[in-house]
Amino acid sequence: MIQARSVICPLLAALGLSGCNAAMTARDAAGAAISEQAYRAHVERLASDEFEGRGPGSEGERLTVQYLEQEFLALGLQPVNGGSFRQPVPLVEIAALGSQSYLDVFAGDRRIALAYGEDMTVSTRIAQPASWVDESQLVFAGYGIVAPEYGWDDYAGVDMRGKTAMILLNDPGFAADDPALFKGRAMTYYGRWTYKLEEAARQGAAAAIIIHETRAAGYPWEVVRNGRTGPQFHVDTPDGTKRLAIEAWVTHDRAGEVLSLGGQDLALLETFAARRGFSAVPLGLTVSAGVRNAIRHSVSSNVAAILPGKDRPDEYVVYMAHWDHLGRAPVLTGDNVFNGAQDNATGVAGILSIARGFQAMLSAPARSVMFIAFTAEESGLVGSEFYARNPLVPLEKTVAAINIDSLYPLGRARDLQVIGSGASDLEDRLAAAAAAQDRILIPDQNPEAGLFYRSDQASLARRGVPVLYVRSGLDLIDKPPGTGQAMVAEYFASRYHRQTDDYDPAWDVSGSIEDLKLLYEVGASLAADSAWASWYPGNEFSAARDASAAARAAAP
Repeated sequence: MIQARSVICPLLAALGLSGCNAAMTARDAAGAAISEQAYRAHVERLASDEFEGRGPGSEGERLTVQYLEQEFLALGLQPVNGGSFRQPVPLVEIAALGSQSYLDVFAGDRRIALAYGEDMTVSTRIAQPASWVDESQLVFAGYGIVAPEYGWDDYAGVDMRGKTAMILLNDPGFAADDPALFKGRAMTYYGRWTYKLEEAARQGAAAAIIIHETRAAGYPWEVVRNGRTGPQFHVDTPDGTKRLAIEAWVTHDRAGEVLSLGGQDLALLETFAARRGFSAVPLGLTVSAGVRNAIRHSVSSNVAAILPGKDRPDEYVVYMAHWDHLGRAPVLTGDNVFNGAQDNATGVAGILSIARGFQAMLSAPARSVMFIAFTAEESGLVGSEFYARNPLVPLEKTVAAINIDSLYPLGRARDLQVIGSGASDLEDRLAAAAAAQDRILIPDQNPEAGLFYRSDQASLARRGVPVLYVRSGLDLIDKPPGTGQAMVAEYFASRYHRQTDDYDPAWDVSGSIEDLKLLYEVGASLAADSAWASWYPGNEFSAARDASAAARAAAP
C-alpha cells in the first residue's frame, strides 16, 4: 500500500498553502464541513412526499429549484446565468394515453395484440396529438448498430424506409461474451437504447421496437413500464432531427411469440445477431401501432452556481448531479410518489455537501468551481444535453466534470468503483486521494449495464470534457464478503425506479461521506492546479478534447 501521506501531501499542497501540514489543515477543514448530518438532511428533504418525486414541470420541480437556490445562496455561491441560478430548458411533455395506445402484429389474418404496460409500451418524440404506423413491414435488425470502426452494419443492404425495426439491447460483445467484439462485456455507446432509436430513424424506419431483456438491460421490465408509460420530456426546439413515428418496447417473452408468428426463433436469431456478417431478417409480418398523446409545453431549469477562482476565474471545474426523478404515478391510491431518494436525492445532496467543503477552504481556489443540477435526466439526459449544446461556461475552458448519480448507502468500503474506468488521468488523482483513505480503485463491476452512457456526464464527455463518475465500493468493512454486491442487487431488484426508493434513517451513509470527501479532493486539486485533465490516448472522446484544446489555444 502506498503511504497515504507521501501521496496526498503533494496533491493537496497545490491548494496554495505551504507545507504538508498546512495542506492537511485545509483538507481537514473541508472534510469536516462535508458532514453526515447535513448530507442526511438534504436527502431526507428532497426525497420527501412534499417534493412529489421531483418531476419536471410539476410543483415538485418548483420546490426543488427553490430549495437549490436557497442552499446555493446560503453557501455564498454566485449565479452563473447572469443574475440567475437557473438555466431555462424549454421542454415539451408528451404523455401517452395508455387506453388509446396499441401495438398489433399480423401474419395474414392471424394477429397478436400486445397489452399496454403489461406486454409493451408505445410512445413518440413527435409533439402531435396522435402518431401511428399502419401495416408497416417488420424487420429483425439484430442490435441495430452501424459502427464502421468495429466493422459492423446491421442494416447493410436493407431498405428500412417506412418499415419497423425490431432491435436487441446492448452490444454483440456482451451477448457473445467475446472480448474481440466491440468491448466485450462492457457496453459501448452503441448498446444504449437511445442510440438504437436514433439510428433506426436515420435509416428511414417509421418505427422501432426494442426487445427488453433484464440481463442485457441491467433492470427488469417493471423499470421500463414505470419509466416509459409516464410523461416523456424532450427539448422543445425544432432541431431538424428525424423522429420515429413510434418508439416501442416489448417484453422478451412476447417478442418471442411475435417472432414465432413469423416462423422464427428468438434464441436462434439472438445467436446469429452476435456474429460478424449478420444480415437483417425481414419477418413477413406487419405492424400496426399507434398512440394518442397529451401534450404540454413548459420551461424547466438546470440550476447552477459558481465559486469564482481567484487567479484563473475563466477556467472551470464542474460538479454535477441530476435533481429530477419520475414524479407521481398515474394512480390515485396507495403510494403514488416516486421519491427517488437514492436516485438522485443522494447526488444532489452530494454536490451541496462538496460545495460546503469548498466554502470551508481558507481561501478561494485558483480556478472557478461550478455546481450544476440538471433537469430531465430520467427522460434521456435531456437537461445535460441541453447544457452541452448551450453551455453556461465554455466547454473548452472546462477543466473536468465530476458527476454524482446514486450514492449507495452501504457503509464504508475498502474500494471504490470507477464507471468507465481506464478513460482519463482524473483516475490518477482519484487513486491518490483514495490511498489517503487506505482504499483502492476497482473497475465497474457491471460493465454490461453501460452506466457510463446512462448518466449526465456522457453529454459532456461526447464534447471532449474529461469526466469522472464513480459508484460506491463493494468490499465493505466489517461485513461478510459479498454483502455489498447483494445490497446493490436488492436495490435494483426492488427499489430502482419504483415508489419504494425512499429515504431511510437507518441507512449507513458513512461510505457515502468518504466518497464525497474523495471527490472533493479531486476537484480541489484540479482547482488549485494549472494542468488540464486529459483522456488517455486512444479514448473515444480524445479527438473532441484535442479540438477544444486547439480552440482554447487560439482564443485571445
